[in-house]
Amino acid sequence: MLLIVGLTIITFIAFLVSYLLDPRRLINGLLFNIFLFSSMITIVYMAFSTQNKFLIFLVLAFILLISLVLIFGIYILIVALFINAKIVMKRESRTHSNLLTLFLAIGLIGCLIVSVIIHKMNFSPEVNTLLSSFPVIGMYYLFSVFNFIMISLIYQFNRPKLNQDFIIVLGSGLIGDRVPPLLASRINKAIEFYNKQGAVSTPPKIIFSGGQGADEKISEALAMQRYALEKGIPVEDTILEDKSVNTLQNMMFSKKIMENLIPDNYNSIFVTNNFHLFRAGLFAKKAELKSHGIGSKTALYFLPNAMIREYIAIVVLNKKQHAIILSLIFIASLILSLVQFVIPYL
Repeated sequence: MLLIVGLTIITFIAFLVSYLLDPRRLINGLLFNIFLFSSMITIVYMAFSTQNKFLIFLVLAFILLISLVLIFGIYILIVALFINAKIVMKRESRTHSNLLTLFLAIGLIGCLIVSVIIHKMNFSPEVNTLLSSFPVIGMYYLFSVFNFIMISLIYQFNRPKLNQDFIIVLGSGLIGDRVPPLLASRINKAIEFYNKQGAVSTPPKIIFSGGQGADEKISEALAMQRYALEKGIPVEDTILEDKSVNTLQNMMFSKKIMENLIPDNYNSIFVTNNFHLFRAGLFAKKAELKSHGIGSKTALYFLPNAMIREYIAIVVLNKKQHAIILSLIFIASLILSLVQFVIPYL
């Protein structure tokens, strides 16, 4: 009993130390999931060792839920993805980035069809061993997605102190010269923090960061500033950074502005939508900017597409790591299949 509880405590401490050292680490999601798994084992053990009826009920209910997810989860997910795709196509433009739930649903159906075909084919044991690498790869990415979702959720709980010198608002595209709702939510979040800090101390400067796209009449920074001025923010408390074209440049160019104004130590936060918060934190880390973010709300129907896009971007950022792991899985299955083929001839 003490060993199991102790393991749970150790896994939580490991997560907490890692998170406090740097919240912007993907491994924090893995460590928290290990803690959750350890906690579940502890609860199961306590339930049956103490014969506590309430705990036993919770455990059995959880087992039933997991069983239903394992049996019907992929089918429920496919239906939910199609429903979401229909809603997004009705409310948003039909760009590739807005159709990711549709593509994922079609991809999952394709995987189911291929798995049924493979199951019915009479392949040799060696070929089956080689083909087994694909389910393993699927499980690896499922595990990776779960870790990403967990750290993305945890990072939402960042609550910066009301002692900031700067707030960086990250741009996200305009409609001509107009601030769309997605970007407006970021500015509103920055204004909310600005007013909250201004009520107790000196308000921070707001840096509006974003250049001008090919289809935009003005820079994102200028459009954001105009929006903030209409909301009552004094012009002297606004700063324009209108050269950046991506999130990394948002961080790098804003950092230069802040260092020019306050060469020594300064406090800063950045504002973006909640789905983009963790990846923006990774870019802040890459730019060597000691800044964490606060997230503005996003329409629920838009979140699935946004989270898929964020995960793909995270995979691209860590493509070498993924390539190495996938190669190892495939090599291991290839070696096992060759061993199966050779053994009968020895």
